[in-house]
Amino acid sequence: MENPRPVGWIERWRSENESRLREIGLAMYLLRKNPLSLVGLVMVLGIIVMSILAPVLATHDPMSVNLSEQFQPPSWKHYFGTDDLGMDIYSRVLYAGVYDLSVGLIVLVVSTSVGTIIGVVAGYFGGKTDEVLMRISDVFLACPGLVLAMAFSAAMESRSLEVLVFAIAIRNWPSYARLVRGQTLTIREQQYVEAARASGASSWQILARHIIPNCISPIIINATLDTGRIILTAATLSFIGLGAPPGTPEWGRMVADGRVYMQYDPWIILCPGLMIVITVLGLNLLGDGLRDILDPRARIQA
Repeated sequence: MENPRPVGWIERWRSENESRLREIGLAMYLLRKNPLSLVGLVMVLGIIVMSILAPVLATHDPMSVNLSEQFQPPSWKHYFGTDDLGMDIYSRVLYAGVYDLSVGLIVLVVSTSVGTIIGVVAGYFGGKTDEVLMRISDVFLACPGLVLAMAFSAAMESRSLEVLVFAIAIRNWPSYARLVRGQTLTIREQQYVEAARASGASSWQILARHIIPNCISPIIINATLDTGRIILTAATLSFIGLGAPPGTPEWGRMVADGRVYMQYDPWIILCPGLMIVITVLGLNLLGDGLRDILDPRARIQA
């Protein structure tokens, strides 16, 4: 009797990760069903790649002032033209992407971390703990987000990335707290949670192993859609002088500095303004696609 043919490492890896590959295939199928989501994915990836490669792609120092080249129109030397100080707008737009994406990422990490912790604690333990934590979140939700961020930024004497991040995050975490709390109220009644509780698992073990992992999908969807709002808020604060310091390569700040010259030199605000539009639109389109991918009903129908 002949020995069976040895299984190669590719076949072995495929058999070990069959379920994972099936999930990836289903996700790609659902993404292809929504062409706008693919457009959003390309837009977001393009912005991220441009920002990461800013030191390589930039043709000039983004902070270099050259008064002899003020208000130069777009050309092969200055792809997006120059501003009132002779600074290269193309290079500044690239480095501004690093600043704005950093603000969005840091605010998301802070907001989701704080909101998730507060939400699971409030939803799982309930009672007075839930009442106190939710009333605190109501205080922040009662204030318009932009107004609260403006008030905090105006109260701080310094203008820095840390202040801008905290000003946005202080209003952003309650939405995640309420989202996670609602998910926790449903998950804590599931049979597998009751089984874990009956087997002697502590409350913190149940939260870490069962509650929080099952809240990841809605958090990802909300975070993707929220990133666009965060970047837009950061640009708005910088536009009114409460965000990035003067001279900083930041899209909102660049629009603010160039608005005086928009009638005769529109390229000064057109390029950073378009970057804001592309980034926010791409994130919203991508968020819609992720919502379809992570929605259990859409996966069942597929």
